[in-house]
Amino acid sequence: MADQSWRLDLTDPRAPTREQWALMTAAERERVCASLPSEVPRATPPEGDPHRVPKTRALEALGEFFRRIGRRVYLSSELPVYYPGARMFAPDVIAVLDVEPHERERWVVSDEGKGIDLALEVTLAGDAKKDLVDNVARFAELGIPEYFVLDARTTRLVGYRLESGAYRPIVPQAGRWPSAVLGLDLALEGRRIRFFSGSAPLLESAELIGRLEKMTDDLIARKEDAERALASAEARASSAEARASSAEEQAARLARRLRELGVDPDER
Repeated sequence: MADQSWRLDLTDPRAPTREQWALMTAAERERVCASLPSEVPRATPPEGDPHRVPKTRALEALGEFFRRIGRRVYLSSELPVYYPGARMFAPDVIAVLDVEPHERERWVVSDEGKGIDLALEVTLAGDAKKDLVDNVARFAELGIPEYFVLDARTTRLVGYRLESGAYRPIVPQAGRWPSAVLGLDLALEGRRIRFFSGSAPLLESAELIGRLEKMTDDLIARKEDAERALASAEARASSAEARASSAEEQAARLARRLRELGVDPDER
């Protein structure tokens, strides 16, 4: 490498500094990115569904919303994020605007050309100070525009927005925290976050499936009603045709009988 001062420390993996990165060739940068760990060592044991479900639902709702409006937004959960020379971290949810949303194993800021736009943490039984105190200072220093924390233990939501190099609390309005990054509002719904676009809530996967199932059931019911109505109309038409045919046959028999009696029915 042009700069041999960068070494990977697996106990504290960090991306090269800006200066080190600038001195590297494209091939060297590619090797560096591939060598950075894509797995996050756990300091605490997994916290189960109360920690997983809010993250999953947030990703589902945001992913469907941005897909529907046609905006490129990369969303991920617990993805290792590497800022130049900084300690690696992996927020519960990240959002990066206007980038290709393809699959990634890590987010290397120098390689991607930009940092993350929003970080969301769900704190439950782990180190609340990390999420509610330490990250506030750290993420502001890194320049992350917005940071939200869902404190599932106390059922509260807090948000911060970067202003003049420091985080300022986002003041909720009518129970909603506006996100300038997402263009959406966040609200606390039990122990999870509900997103709103204007007055409309963003639907999660289960809700979307339920709505689609109801639409499908309604379409099937209307189709069956139409088929029954058509069958009834066809039956009535068939009955009318049968009655007309019977009348014609009766008229023909009557005409034959009249001719047998020497009466021409056409002259009557």
